[in-house]
Amino acid sequence: MDKSDSSQQMPLFIISGGKGVAGHTLVRGLLIQYPDNKVHVNIIPNVQTDSKIQEVVNRVKRHNGLIVHTMVNAHLRDFLISTCEKCDVDQIDLMGDLANFLEKRLGLVSVNVPGLYRRINAQYYERIEAIEYALNHDDGVNPNRLFDAEIILTGVSRAGKTPLSVYMSMFGWKVANVPLVKGIAPPPELFKLDPRRVFGLNINLSTLLSMRQKRLEQMQNTSNTQYVDPDFVKQEIRHAHFVFERGGFTIINVTNKPIETTANEIIGLITDRFGLFEQKKKPAGRHFPPESKTHKKK
Repeated sequence: MDKSDSSQQMPLFIISGGKGVAGHTLVRGLLIQYPDNKVHVNIIPNVQTDSKIQEVVNRVKRHNGLIVHTMVNAHLRDFLISTCEKCDVDQIDLMGDLANFLEKRLGLVSVNVPGLYRRINAQYYERIEAIEYALNHDDGVNPNRLFDAEIILTGVSRAGKTPLSVYMSMFGWKVANVPLVKGIAPPPELFKLDPRRVFGLNINLSTLLSMRQKRLEQMQNTSNTQYVDPDFVKQEIRHAHFVFERGGFTIINVTNKPIETTANEIIGLITDRFGLFEQKKKPAGRHFPPESKTHKKK
């Protein structure tokens, strides 16, 4: 292995007293300029004690890695730098020079609180995380993680699950959606959730057929006749209702409704059931009621 290959194998560790978002963003922004790089990036967040720093530096040394850090606490930053020097570990300080300038040249005083930017901008990050969750749990993906969802949508294909999921996630809700396909059993996790957080999307036959026909035309796939066969689609709708009844899920009629209206309806029900301040603190896999009945929203 030549020197260039060896250097690309060196792992890079982003050390932060907070979540490591700032450091990760900067590093990724630089690495993208080197499309052939093979640098493996690790994030080590919440490093807030001397002992944790020593532990991390020892770990990086064992892997012959490089430390990039965004420590805003002056003591921890200095301790990390000195520990790296003692252990002969390379380190790059992304915060120190600017912090020193602000304090020494401008006379500013740091509050030395890691993660403060994230806390102040919590709502923004909450939305970003919710959007990522919705995209990563679209169309039944990762059913083993449904228990982390705050809202779960289910229904037949083209009932509007995906756009509704993404829309609600933009307001900070972690929404997953599960497709119901006749002949394929739903994931068992769906029936282990708190049914008060699961919503079955009901749509009438003619509207569903129209939406599916448009979808096939967009995909230039007119050979899938079963997808728009009225008798088969009617069976799909009947099967979906069977699943809704079995799980005790709330049935929401989405026929000819704007996404905003359906979203407000669902969020309103969640608020009524869990309270204004507790609604987002109880993931779907917890606080399961001892008995459940089907909730129908007319």
